[in-house]
Amino acid sequence: MRKPRTAATKARPVEAAAGDVKAIVAGTHGDPFAILGVQAAGDGFVARCFIPHADTAVAFTLDGSEVGALTRRDAAGFFEGRVDIDRRQPLRLRVANTGGAWWVTDPYSFGPVLGPMDDYYIAEGSHLRLFDKLGAHLIEHEGAKGFNFAVWAPNAKRVSVVGEFNDWDGRRHAMRNRKDTGIWEIFIPDVDPGKAYKYEIVGARGVLVPLKADPYATRSELRPATASVTASPSDHAWGDAAHRAHWSGADARREPISIYEVHAGSWQRRDDGTFLSWDELADRLIPYVVETGFTHIEFLPISEHPFDPSWGYQTTGLFAPSARFGEPEGFARFVDGAHRAGIGVILDWVPAHFPVDAHGLALFDGTALYEHADPRQGFHPDWNTAIYNFGRREVVSFLVNNALYWAEKFHVDGLRVDAVASMLYLDYSRKSGEWIPNEQGGRENLEAVRFLQRMNKEIYGRHPGVMTIAEESTSWPKVSQPVHEGGLGFGFKWNMGFMHDTLQYLAREPVHRKHHHNELTFGLLYAFSENFVLPLSHDEVVHGKGTLLSKMAGDDWQKFATLRAYYAFMWGYPGKKLLFMGQEFAQRNEWSEARPLDWGELAHPPHKGVQSLIRDLNGLYRSRPALHARDCEPDGFEWLLADEADTSVYAWLRKAPGENPIAVISNFTPVSRSGYRVPLPAAGAWREVLNTDAADYGGSGVGNAGAVEAQKGGGGAAYAEVTLPPLATIMLELVAK
Repeated sequence: MRKPRTAATKARPVEAAAGDVKAIVAGTHGDPFAILGVQAAGDGFVARCFIPHADTAVAFTLDGSEVGALTRRDAAGFFEGRVDIDRRQPLRLRVANTGGAWWVTDPYSFGPVLGPMDDYYIAEGSHLRLFDKLGAHLIEHEGAKGFNFAVWAPNAKRVSVVGEFNDWDGRRHAMRNRKDTGIWEIFIPDVDPGKAYKYEIVGARGVLVPLKADPYATRSELRPATASVTASPSDHAWGDAAHRAHWSGADARREPISIYEVHAGSWQRRDDGTFLSWDELADRLIPYVVETGFTHIEFLPISEHPFDPSWGYQTTGLFAPSARFGEPEGFARFVDGAHRAGIGVILDWVPAHFPVDAHGLALFDGTALYEHADPRQGFHPDWNTAIYNFGRREVVSFLVNNALYWAEKFHVDGLRVDAVASMLYLDYSRKSGEWIPNEQGGRENLEAVRFLQRMNKEIYGRHPGVMTIAEESTSWPKVSQPVHEGGLGFGFKWNMGFMHDTLQYLAREPVHRKHHHNELTFGLLYAFSENFVLPLSHDEVVHGKGTLLSKMAGDDWQKFATLRAYYAFMWGYPGKKLLFMGQEFAQRNEWSEARPLDWGELAHPPHKGVQSLIRDLNGLYRSRPALHARDCEPDGFEWLLADEADTSVYAWLRKAPGENPIAVISNFTPVSRSGYRVPLPAAGAWREVLNTDAADYGGSGVGNAGAVEAQKGGGGAAYAEVTLPPLATIMLELVAK
């Protein structure tokens, strides 16, 4: 029942002040929600709207009842008039001009979506559902369906949503300022999914900032376009409960983890050279990873980024899977498909820095918001990028929420955190005078330390099946130790020293290796100081570094033999494994993001042999707990021969409680050695479970006829006379009695 009004009341319209009208039309009003929409007027209500190009406007309730015609106060499209309603409520407007009529649901007649508890937790920096609140979300609100937009821009004078739905006119959808938090929001009815949008921001000095993409956008346009895109909530029906249950209850340090590192845009491509979609990648990549025996796929960053040669490491859309590979739901299907096949998915994650592209985070509201204002803190000289301000709670919340977002919304199994060393040291890649010490006068970035600890605590606390892996190249202590023990809280750390030392050693001619024997033994002095992943990553096969095959010394036969020996050495070495795509079949050409891998090389036996070896190494590693269950603990390793420098032979034992031990023996000279005495922990038969010189792998076929017999020696020790093939690694497993 509408409230009756007297004739006197009807004749007394309450007009907006001329200055307010002028400011609304100009897009300079500081609080449009105080003027537009439904406002109290005497004992009734007045409706006001700004709709450019309209000549007339009539107001209706959402149920279709006409409640009043509005008068045009300004030729630009400002309308107002009394409406026959008894309470504030959303209105729809029937507007028209000489070209026709159309409907507009008035966004200013709706109340806010965010609530006081959101304000409280946002201000406190403890909100862990920001990805459900900020950005653009399709919702039902006060009887209408549309998108709620919310963005943090505390120093802005005005923030507007602009897009296809309002002709990119920043006057149309100026947002409500939640002053306590610096969040701006507006609910815009009738906006459909799939619409491009950005934020138009007037900075504190009244100057327009370049149009900004949404930091929390879950979908983006395909480059070179840079707008965010409205997206429907995912309706994907996940079928990976068994996979997630396994990992949430497992100790990852004691699980087999063999990672295939992939650049999604260049693993394979369509015949016309364009990128595969996530569904096409799922059809090809997942079966390939299953066949080759890896346990995980690790993608170089897949978040939206404008520049292909950055490989994704200069991201402008941390919450949006790149449009290069289709819609975000495609990535969800990929992860689910991988999980159903028993394969985990790890994402390369970049919280260290961001590019300064005009549409990105740099100077977001006209001020250094996400970055430091001082370039000695806020600019990265190596990459010409901005550095996040880890001392600002809103920035920390943004990054922590992003980590949680990938774990929750896309079920990823892990985050490999890029460039951690650059975050930890204030003087990273800087000369004296180019950096600012911390409050204690030191070079450690204590704010970044606190951020990393918080991120790891939240990830492991809320998603116990998800692992975090640090790319950290220094000797910072306790990277992979718990926060409560003073660590950074990562699950694992990349062992950069292993990669450097082993590749340096194998690049030497075999005759010289005896003089550098400790390059392969030194790593065992610290092998259990962290939970290590052994990486042979993309960084080693780009920028003129060649490929792993080309790094090996000798002629072509020796290069293949040495590479096979190296892979088995690595798979037998304590630590989880990571291999960049293409290296599993010994690609000859250096990797480039601009072209697919050289799959035609698999037609040649040496390349096929290396691929077969990787498959068998992964199978052995996964099936033998002695090779993985104590990867991160010293009781899983024991030297058998550490000082055989003259022959460049290395031998050790891998073991786990209650499991048959495995001896790993490498000969890094091209000399076949028969009757080579190797100490072993027990007499009896030791089966040769792997030999990289096997003819099936492209080797010469020298070996031990499937087994050796260990004899008891003096003092109760045992030994075996073993044939060591040239440039090869063998593995011997004790036969259970």
